Amino acid sequence: MNVSAYFSVLSGLLFGLCSLASAQQPPNIVLIMADDLGYGDLGAYGQERIHTPHIDSLAAGGLRFTDYYAGSTVCAPSRNALLTGMHTGHTFIRGNFLTDAEEDPALPDDKVTIAELLKKAGYRTALFGKWGLGGEGHGPETQGFDRSVCYLDQIQAHNYYPEYLYEDGRRIPLDSVYSHHLFVDKTLEFINDQDGSRPFFLYLPYTLPHGKHVIPDNAPYTAMDWPEQFKNYAAMMTLLDSDVGRIVQALRDRGMDGNTVVLFMSDNGANPAFAKFFNSNGALRGAKRDMYDGGIRVPLVVNWPGTVAANQTTSHISAAWDLLPTLCEVAGVTPPAGIDGLSLLPLLTGDTEKQSQHTHLYWENYTYNYDWNKPQNTLPRNWLENRAVRYRKWKAVQHSLYENANAPIELYDLETDPGETRDLADDHPELIRKMVEIFDNASSTTPYFPYTK
Repeated sequence: MNVSAYFSVLSGLLFGLCSLASAQQPPNIVLIMADDLGYGDLGAYGQERIHTPHIDSLAAGGLRFTDYYAGSTVCAPSRNALLTGMHTGHTFIRGNFLTDAEEDPALPDDKVTIAELLKKAGYRTALFGKWGLGGEGHGPETQGFDRSVCYLDQIQAHNYYPEYLYEDGRRIPLDSVYSHHLFVDKTLEFINDQDGSRPFFLYLPYTLPHGKHVIPDNAPYTAMDWPEQFKNYAAMMTLLDSDVGRIVQALRDRGMDGNTVVLFMSDNGANPAFAKFFNSNGALRGAKRDMYDGGIRVPLVVNWPGTVAANQTTSHISAAWDLLPTLCEVAGVTPPAGIDGLSLLPLLTGDTEKQSQHTHLYWENYTYNYDWNKPQNTLPRNWLENRAVRYRKWKAVQHSLYENANAPIELYDLETDPGETRDLADDHPELIRKMVEIFDNASSTTPYFPYTK
């Protein structure tokens, strides 16, 4: 064998070994979570005015969930539920809340996140976007993330031109930077820095299209005869969609797309104004802060070439707390005991007979009183405002609980009435008793909810 042929064979063997190692390596995971994006805001979910071709393409190439629920109806508890696999009867954070230091309560060190579990399994981990689970000294770097650029506090995240953000726990000053652009730049930089020797987990809780509804350029909707904030909202959605396309293209350019799971979802339903103008929550009743499905049922798209079949839709009832055990199983990691989530991997791989079913889903949400320390205030600092249960095809909602601790439980048949328009509580006393039993046993204690100091 001549030298040229020898090196040709050797190169082939090395390429084969590298390919085998790559095939055996757990997949990369890219988890994109929009902020205040409603069930009907994507073309794949019926949107007609706003253009979202890249996310729609992800949906067409994978699995689209129709009965997936966010962790909460507002942002901080929704993030807590997703990252820890617990519903809001068991999460540490159960509503948007500010401590005396005027920052989000810090997720305790003993609460285990997806990032910590995947990091121990050899994953590189990164977060770019909104943290919302603790202030300085309690950011993503303390909960398993190797890299992060983010807002720590959900109040600060209302400003798209912040004076500073946090990078790996350190405050970094900014000068007229549109934060979303920075987050996407850091995302692409992270992807391009990967050498393929280890899998990565990329958590992208982007702030678009949350208010304040500000964007450098509201094209392609500039000429539309709409109120300015609606043009901005639509442009924020289309910018987010375009950047999802850039992320997917970066994975393709690096040859990583075949071994990467991409998930897209939202943290809660859209605001009421957009729910009316754009039909942002589709045919669902209610909006952000409600326990009707418009506040908590959101899109979930999962794209995983070669594993998740294309052009699939599922009505499997699932929630944000299912993602921790799902991603653990995807990565070959054992999830913690005692969580509320169930792995969706059998469903993703088409083995539906092995897919576990929830007996029910549960939510509770606390209202924060921003006027708690003003002289004329007579209300507590926070209170349980509403709660809900999804039980098979049935949905129970109980709201205005501060005004009436024994508020009536409303009951809806989502199979025949997805808009929750007909309260059937009087017709099904046995189901109301079941819902009362769930409500009475679904919640444990936590320091901030309710806040009694």
